[in-house]
Amino acid sequence: MARRRHRTINLPAPYLKRVWLDRALVPDEEAYPFCLPVFRDEFDLSFESAITIIVGENGTGKSTILEGIAAAAGFDSGGGGKGHHSVDPGIEVTGAELSAALRAGWLPKVSYGWFFRAETFFTVARYLDRSAVEADQSLGRAASDAPQFAPDYLSFSHGEGFIRFFEERCQKQGIFIFDEPESALSPARQIEFLKLLRRMDLSGQCQVIMATHAPMLMAYPNATLLRLSKYGFEPVTVEQTDHYRVMREFCADPRGFVEATIAE
Repeated sequence: MARRRHRTINLPAPYLKRVWLDRALVPDEEAYPFCLPVFRDEFDLSFESAITIIVGENGTGKSTILEGIAAAAGFDSGGGGKGHHSVDPGIEVTGAELSAALRAGWLPKVSYGWFFRAETFFTVARYLDRSAVEADQSLGRAASDAPQFAPDYLSFSHGEGFIRFFEERCQKQGIFIFDEPESALSPARQIEFLKLLRRMDLSGQCQVIMATHAPMLMAYPNATLLRLSKYGFEPVTVEQTDHYRVMREFCADPRGFVEATIAE
């Protein structure tokens, strides 16, 4: 069966305008993830720019929210693109449960994109590499005749595999959800990722929703930066984040900062 081509939309990003929690669809408010503080009151998140960056401490629910948004957008909450399912059945995710109670407002809904989870990257990469090999074999194509864009992500280092993946999979029109993409990236590679974000942004065709702990990524110009706490979301500047404050104190006096921190 021929693969269906995704339809080009002649409207700029963002395409997903809003997600909110429908209380009537919550099966048990005491069960996870609905027991998280962020869902205790009204959960309503709007997207006003092409790139939205979410920051916050571990445990506030950033990844859970991204999983829920990804599932609502048609991705497997374990990571991957449209059509990828159960990329790692052993990983427990809560996105499917959350998405069942989420409502989403699109203008319009896009048919392409990717949900990138750093912790499942190699599982997805193995799937892509294996699929490419199987496609070559079904066409009777030798490895030496394989197309230049065949994935082969696993032959690179962790960080290089990330960058190659981003370059090849994340520049078409669509919605792209990144959960801590910096986890394997050196500072130099983070700069490469920022340049990719700029290309995606300037295309006018890519919506990015990203959670990160990296101040360098938080500082991307023109992005909406939101801090998630137990009280919900609030817009902030990178200078107002705890991540930036800690890194500023460290850079001012690295040895003194570490000595004082481990002595506490």
